[in-house]
Amino acid sequence: MHAFIVNLENRRGTLADLGTSLGERGINITGVAATTWEGNGSVAIVTNDDGATVAALDEAGLDYRETELVSAQIDDRPGALGEAARRLADRNVNIELVMPAGTQGTRATVAFGVDDAERAREALGELAATGSQAV
Repeated sequence: MHAFIVNLENRRGTLADLGTSLGERGINITGVAATTWEGNGSVAIVTNDDGATVAALDEAGLDYRETELVSAQIDDRPGALGEAARRLADRNVNIELVMPAGTQGTRATVAFGVDDAERAREALGELAATGSQAV
């Protein structure tokens, strides 16, 4: 599974334009996280169709990058995210994105956008979520 990190200008309507553009092409956004800082913003999206998303973003002339997601199931407690992130850092895996992907009981699923998915899965070990994870 992949996420797309899209640079957007921090002004009213840019997220609406992106969502509308994807929706008009039948692309469903299944996961989203966004932030701004001063005049810039980034939105990370996961969709139901990577290829169509690439085509739509290219057609819109948007600046974006694609990153592979690795999900981890961590305890829902203070420090758990830091521990998972430390495992990745210790194995020289760079985190480009973190997205919540759900909670169940005392466990939270977090999706990490990383520069090396195979090494990330190895680093996360038993935390690495298996099977199809919805983001």
